[in-house]
Amino acid sequence: MRLIDGLLAELEQEAATTQRVLERIPQAHLSWRPHPKSMSLGQLALHVATVPGSVAELAARDVVPEPPAFVQPEAATAAELVPSLMASIATARATLAGFDDARMTAMWRLQSGGRDIMAMPRVALVRAIMLNHWYHHRGQLLVYLRLLDQSVPSVYGPTADENPFAAAVSAASA
Repeated sequence: MRLIDGLLAELEQEAATTQRVLERIPQAHLSWRPHPKSMSLGQLALHVATVPGSVAELAARDVVPEPPAFVQPEAATAAELVPSLMASIATARATLAGFDDARMTAMWRLQSGGRDIMAMPRVALVRAIMLNHWYHHRGQLLVYLRLLDQSVPSVYGPTADENPFAAAVSAASA
């Protein structure tokens, strides 16, 4: 199995979970933010929807000569979030699917002014920035939902609002 294959399988599994989270984003609160320094709900949700594709496109380059601007627009509607996620996942899949192990272990570099400010094997970039960074922001999104008194979906286990194991337990005891 190639290095990228396990990461792409994880991407697919986590995309379904992320979709469930994005489906809970309330249209009425897109501009809400928990703190003046925080992203708005609409900014954070759109960021979560677009991280995989954006990072995959960066990972396809050997050297990024200057850091991206990191300006996050706010979603205009909650309805655009899931389609944005699906497009992002498709971009990530198409971009990374052809990467062999040599490409995945090659050094990737982010520079500023001609100097490396981040350098790591591409596999580490995909793990740390595309996946772990994505999960971090998805977790923030779950906190936003709770603070807005919205239903929080199960991600890796039960929440106060949803228990994916309850149906299995009920069915087993019936």
